[in-house]
Amino acid sequence: MPDAVNEPTVEKSYQYVLFENVRIFDGTSSTLSAPSNVLVHRNKIEQISTQPISPPREDNTHVIQGEGRTLMPGLIDVHVHMTFGALSMAELMSPELTPAKAGQAAARNAQETLLRGFTSVRDAGGPIFELKAAIDAERILGPRIWPSGATVSQTAGHGDFRAPNERSRRFFGEVSRAEQLGATFIADGRDEVLTAVRENLRFGASQIKLMAGGGTSSAYDPIDVTQYTFDEMRAAVEAAEDWGTYVMVHAYTPRAVQRAITAGVKVIDHGQMLDEETLNMMVANDVWLSTQVLRASTPDMDPQRVAKRAPVLEGQARLWPLAKSLGVKLAWGTDFLFEPDLNKEQNAYIPPLAEWFLPAEILRMITHDNAQLLALSGLRSPYPGTLGVVKEGALADLLLVNGNPLADIQIIADPENNFVVIMKNGEIVKNTAMAP
Repeated sequence: MPDAVNEPTVEKSYQYVLFENVRIFDGTSSTLSAPSNVLVHRNKIEQISTQPISPPREDNTHVIQGEGRTLMPGLIDVHVHMTFGALSMAELMSPELTPAKAGQAAARNAQETLLRGFTSVRDAGGPIFELKAAIDAERILGPRIWPSGATVSQTAGHGDFRAPNERSRRFFGEVSRAEQLGATFIADGRDEVLTAVRENLRFGASQIKLMAGGGTSSAYDPIDVTQYTFDEMRAAVEAAEDWGTYVMVHAYTPRAVQRAITAGVKVIDHGQMLDEETLNMMVANDVWLSTQVLRASTPDMDPQRVAKRAPVLEGQARLWPLAKSLGVKLAWGTDFLFEPDLNKEQNAYIPPLAEWFLPAEILRMITHDNAQLLALSGLRSPYPGTLGVVKEGALADLLLVNGNPLADIQIIADPENNFVVIMKNGEIVKNTAMAP
């Protein structure tokens, strides 16, 4: 794991932090509060009041003048790849790539993610456990991470990242380079799937990522294919449920998603090609849809990937409003892969949701609702407590924002200028507010 990134650093730790004169978006309401004061004690919100608050320890209290700005929960992205998103495909395929170099890139990505206001993320597959441990130990800055660990994929599945010269481990006895780097487990049959899932749980996975269908960023699997038999998928679900957590699957098509639901999967990631029948099946089985707002292409995207993405983009504009109208539980994430320069646009992928949602609905999704999805990990959640809201007793992951994002959602797209204070777990990691 890389050394700590020196700048910026967490401010001096205070026993109390007092936000004065703020308007609160609490994570669920459609309006801001009256001018209020919010007292944070250590890592939790202790008191919220429209009346002045006098902290018990003035000598260890930091006062932040809100000046009428918006105080809101930290942002949550439930589909990131902290390592895969920090490296280009050329870097990942380079024989010179080492776990240490990958860790350095992921550490930079983590710090920049937090400084964009994302205080929590769900990592949807890849090397993650050392990075998470370094963040939790405060050796480097970064968001709270709900880790999946290595993706679990069948041979020729979406997580089969072998180069053309790498042959099957089962027949030729050599573990692929991607598996050695902790990117994936290639597991076929019930027994191998059980072992792969249990390996991730052993290292601290808060949920399991299974590849249930084809994808746009892989070379061997067409987007329409269904991956894993019912028995294999059910094995993964059983192993996860025995540990009190759940399986999330990568899938786009009705056939793949319906099989996953029948097997007991609780979260579908992507799903842009789903039909009304499948979405209704998700509602009936209390299954979440975690999806994205994708662009047709980005500057560094491989042409093959652009072509494979076409049917996904075609379904995207239909999926969001249809899922909303049917009452599907919706979550949002970015899913940046192999394009490090794209990470700085993370916030800019939020306002396009305004095509289908009101600003209040968007803000609720990227705070409260995404936090509800994270809570599916149950006792495997690495951070006990309440997130995604501003209320007494909740964990103190907070943003102090210039302007009112309920009136102008574009404010969220410019964290450098509009996020005046970023607080994670009661610690101030950015503060450009004027001193009182």
